Amino acid sequence: MTILLESRAPGNATAAAGTATAAATTRPAQLVLTLSCPEQPGIVRAVTAFLADRGFDIVEHQQFDDHVSGKLYLRTAFTGGGFEEPSHGAEGDSHQNVDILIAAFAPIAGEFGMDFTIYDGRPQRLLVMVSKFGHCLNDLIFRWQAGSLGAEIAVVVSNHEDLRPMAEAAGLTFLHVPVTAATKPEAEARLLELVAEYDADLVVLARYMQVLSNDLCTSLRGRAINIHHSFLPGFKVAKPYHQAYDRGVKLVGATAHYVTADLDEGPIIEQEVFRVDHSLDADALVTVGRDAETQALSRAVKWHCQHRVLLNNTRTVVFR
Repeated sequence: MTILLESRAPGNATAAAGTATAAATTRPAQLVLTLSCPEQPGIVRAVTAFLADRGFDIVEHQQFDDHVSGKLYLRTAFTGGGFEEPSHGAEGDSHQNVDILIAAFAPIAGEFGMDFTIYDGRPQRLLVMVSKFGHCLNDLIFRWQAGSLGAEIAVVVSNHEDLRPMAEAAGLTFLHVPVTAATKPEAEARLLELVAEYDADLVVLARYMQVLSNDLCTSLRGRAINIHHSFLPGFKVAKPYHQAYDRGVKLVGATAHYVTADLDEGPIIEQEVFRVDHSLDADALVTVGRDAETQALSRAVKWHCQHRVLLNNTRTVVFR
């Protein structure tokens, strides 16, 4: 059984959120139950009866029966039942309510062999990592400020100083953590410290141009999303867009996926693709590719933060 409880970060990490935080927290809170278990009769009935008996109203329900693996994946969002969104500074009451709900559901989970999570509706907190390319960070900031990202950006971390003005103009804390071959272990240890310090639920590699170590990938399993281009065919070395231009590609795309030790091969969450033709030069392909990257990454982040993405071995189940 997996139990995740979400909590607000310290005040110094949220002070810069401004109108974006207000936009995110004024929406009605919803609790979300996600689970996976072996397929068998009675699962949905057990879930819905459990919620109905406690006065909850199901506002969204999705499930997927994977007949290949013989497993069922389910996401149910619900409200009511006397569960109230806590006021600022009253997080403990929220956790207590969710703890009671988790304990009550545990016997059902045991009966059906469920791996389940109950979320209390708090916005997820993001630690965004960048290098020198700013298009993905800029897009995430815009959606965060507009209240459409479904998450709070807690802090921006970079191995370069280039994007400090962009982050700080948005009122975000920007931390420079330089990385060299000699200092990489220390830099990654610092990253994990920042994840804990800023109470980050998700690490977003928004064109962070460093390969994470196997140990760090393991520590962040299921909690880190990366974005990369995905041409057909693929070009994995320097200047991929220029290579694509030289080969006359007809499709330009991007892939957002969970970070794993296998470089750029983690479980895929979302992909975006645009058709191109001979009229676009290499610079134009770069522009198209960046559009694809921002769209795929923002959707993947939003769906993850809405608890719509469930891992299915090397694949994902995405309840859009």
